Amino acid sequence: MTTTATAAAATGAPAADGKPVVEAADLARYYSVKRGLFGAPQTLKAVDGVSFALRPAETLAVVGESGCGKSTLARMATLIEPPTSGTLAVDGVDAVNPPADARARLRRTVQIVFQNPYGSLNPRKTIGAILEEPLVINTGQAKAERREAARAMMAKVGLRPEHYGRYPHMFSGGQRQRIAIARALMLHPKVVVADEPVSALDVSIQAQVLNLLADLQAEFGVAYLFISHDLGVVRHIADEVLVMYLGRAVEQGPKAAIFEQPLHPYTQALLSSTPGITAAAGAEARRQRIVLKGELPSPLNPPQGCAFSTRCPYVTERCRVERPPLRPLAGRLVACHYAERFLE
Repeated sequence: MTTTATAAAATGAPAADGKPVVEAADLARYYSVKRGLFGAPQTLKAVDGVSFALRPAETLAVVGESGCGKSTLARMATLIEPPTSGTLAVDGVDAVNPPADARARLRRTVQIVFQNPYGSLNPRKTIGAILEEPLVINTGQAKAERREAARAMMAKVGLRPEHYGRYPHMFSGGQRQRIAIARALMLHPKVVVADEPVSALDVSIQAQVLNLLADLQAEFGVAYLFISHDLGVVRHIADEVLVMYLGRAVEQGPKAAIFEQPLHPYTQALLSSTPGITAAAGAEARRQRIVLKGELPSPLNPPQGCAFSTRCPYVTERCRVERPPLRPLAGRLVACHYAERFLE
């Protein structure tokens, strides 16, 4: 049992080995993009067949470069955007085509914390009003009950009672993100999607917010879908890691397996370029720093075979013509024809 699951059990929260609260299978999100006034529409595959299961009190971190599809996956998980294809079940309910009587429950089950704490809070509302708004929309609680719930949640995220009547501009970035986290938890959701929640904060504040998220997860048993490009942050908070490249998963599995022995060249490159993590990046990545050449290919015109073939230092002709399947190997899933060569 993971440390998070142990903490959850100690507080009476659901354990991480319970039934998945989110199950996604072959999720895809395509957009039709028109180039120029008379250009023919093209299909942009932002997410192209991603599967995962997320259990209570568990954190799944989704990592990759900008443009890999992380935020699109987050929007589908929070029901902001419907998938083009694939299935998504939230708390056992079909979230793609939910029954009419389940829509309100699904909105309460999944909440989101946005990246920018300066833009995600209404500057015209007090903190108390911001925290009570989810209760106004989704519950029939009386005003006194809502006020009490808001003040109780403020205390849990480290805000003082006098902050209730203040406005967002009166707070620092770290405090604003605490407010955003409190708002996401007001309905006691089972899943919180955190889209780069600490990337806009000073490094000294990031650790405080990450520790707060861990404490709240242990108390409430909430599951996190944690979107990040910072592997140092991911190493601190994740249980499972999903590495994405050009809309697809290239490596997926337990954090320990991926950080200690990455089997996909892209994962190795990410780890070897992250200060403080290189020593845990596996023997192959430790021998030399892997410097990726070239830019991320356009999702409008992806490579024919392996999406990473245009930048991979180990590319062969097979990689250029045959897309590797995501297959089980050494306790994780990896999409590389030659992943066995990296096993110690």
